[in-house]
Amino acid sequence: MRPVVDGIQATFGRKCEVVLHDYRRVEHSVIAVAGDVTGRKVGSAMSQIGLSMLRQGDDAEDDLNYVTRLPDGRVIKSSTILLRTSQGHVVGAVCVNLDVTEIRVAGRLLTELAGDLDLMDSPATMFGTDIDSVVDGVLAEVEDALGHPLTRLTVAERTEVFRQLDQRGLFQLRRAVPMVAERLGMSRQSVYNYITRLKEESAGS
Repeated sequence: MRPVVDGIQATFGRKCEVVLHDYRRVEHSVIAVAGDVTGRKVGSAMSQIGLSMLRQGDDAEDDLNYVTRLPDGRVIKSSTILLRTSQGHVVGAVCVNLDVTEIRVAGRLLTELAGDLDLMDSPATMFGTDIDSVVDGVLAEVEDALGHPLTRLTVAERTEVFRQLDQRGLFQLRRAVPMVAERLGMSRQSVYNYITRLKEESAGS
């Protein structure tokens, strides 16, 4: 796939980045990068989107032509194409990220001149170069949805927060547990207890 990565990036130019992931290396999944849009490097961690796909296992499907925002406000149009073994097992992905910020600005100006301005809010995604930044991005996303700090959770909210974190694939990362414990003001053992309960619920459903 490495020549394909270089070929796609060369076709779309400097506003395009193509990233090759090996999902068997969860915390350092990036094994090839062409272009520079999100700052990814070989050895970088997967994004929140990759974590979610990994959580779905072999049932995951390609996610094509979706739009996200980087923390600095740039708008990225992306596609994630999964790579599978001959037996159908998901082992990696090719991600194409196209910076469409300037295109959208030009398009917005033309639309405004035509008298119909439609602004679209896109979710922010953390494309971290290390796993800590990805974990922080997932925690911030859940905290934003909750509407108040993760350190002020009721018992019911705490259960739901752990369910949300699990659904986003966060607990597939070894370093997630101490970071979650710190952000929620809990012991690591308490975090493991919640994870165990979620696994038991999943097994019983």
